[in-house]
Amino acid sequence: QVQLVESGGGLVQAGGSLRLSCAASGRIFSINTMAWYRQAPGKERELVAAITSGGSTTYVDSVKGRFTISRDNAKKQVYLQMNSLKAEDTAVYHCNAALQVFSSTLYVNYWGQGTQVTVSS
Repeated sequence: QVQLVESGGGLVQAGGSLRLSCAASGRIFSINTMAWYRQAPGKERELVAAITSGGSTTYVDSVKGRFTISRDNAKKQVYLQMNSLKAEDTAVYHCNAALQVFSSTLYVNYWGQGTQVTVSS
């Protein structure tokens, strides 16, 4: 059973910082791209940032220069450092990973249940 578990969300004032973590567990053979998505009330889920197994990163324009995605391959974890937070960053943040389990040759997308980030203005 593969699980992605997020932590680090909470309530913060505008201009503050939070660091999200996501840990993958289970019979995992390999992890490809890991990413953070977010979904605000009444809006569609959007990609915030992604990082490949080799460390290449991509960000949505609205967070460039403020958020940093990183990963620890040995720990099977991905992080999102969020600085200079704005009210519009308020959302549920979900971890996503394309991973391969030992019993398969395929990469499958897995999702965490999400962690709430609320930024007060």
